[in-house]
Amino acid sequence: MTAPVRFPRFFVTNSSPCPYLPGKSERKVFTELNGPHTDEMNDALGRIGFRRSQNVAYRPSCPDCKACVSVRVLADEFSPNATQRKLLRRNQDLVVEACQPWATEEQYALLQEYLSKRHPGGGMTEMDEMDYSDMVEQSPVKSYVIEYREPAVDGVKGRLIGACLTDQQGDGLSMIYSFFDADHPSRSGLGNFIIMDHILRAKNAGLPYVYLGYWVNGSSRMEYKIRYQPLEQLGAEGWHRFDAKQVSRQPA
Repeated sequence: MTAPVRFPRFFVTNSSPCPYLPGKSERKVFTELNGPHTDEMNDALGRIGFRRSQNVAYRPSCPDCKACVSVRVLADEFSPNATQRKLLRRNQDLVVEACQPWATEEQYALLQEYLSKRHPGGGMTEMDEMDYSDMVEQSPVKSYVIEYREPAVDGVKGRLIGACLTDQQGDGLSMIYSFFDADHPSRSGLGNFIIMDHILRAKNAGLPYVYLGYWVNGSSRMEYKIRYQPLEQLGAEGWHRFDAKQVSRQPA
């Protein structure tokens, strides 16, 4: 009689060019998320630096580089600075709703617009509507699409200007992927607002952390993640306060 599998099986991808640091290559270790205790497994893997993509949990496993660092915001201790408070006030009229993870044409159109402005030529620009539906709907854990809309006018629902696919873990919110109107004429900084909204949501729900994924030391594209303090980073001995002294200002 075969014993039941108690631990996930892990696999390693082949090396490919790093999308963040020129001249570097990336490799990932991953496992499938399935079975009756998927939420617990995802929580446990999240605490050791894994991220979720559909029904797969992965983390970097690059033999010659340690630039990718898992980071999470301490929601209860977060206190917005003057610039962040101004951004919160500017967008306090937005209608925010945590929706069930169902993909919509409106979300997909906003994603395509966002990718064309912020990540032209990136791998996600080739996503079709089915790919997007898979990204949103193939979630084996508790997930939401948090939508950000302009105020309603004459009872008509406002325009969608931001969205974030978000997992609710046992100890916090994990921001899987966010996108927004990058050229809104009066609401610059929407991406930053979405992060702060998640921090405040976690705080109000009594959840201690907001997981931001990987900060990549030396990549200017990832510098925004260290603006939200206090921040913790994952190291060899577990989670500890982010050390700003380690930041290198290398070109991305």
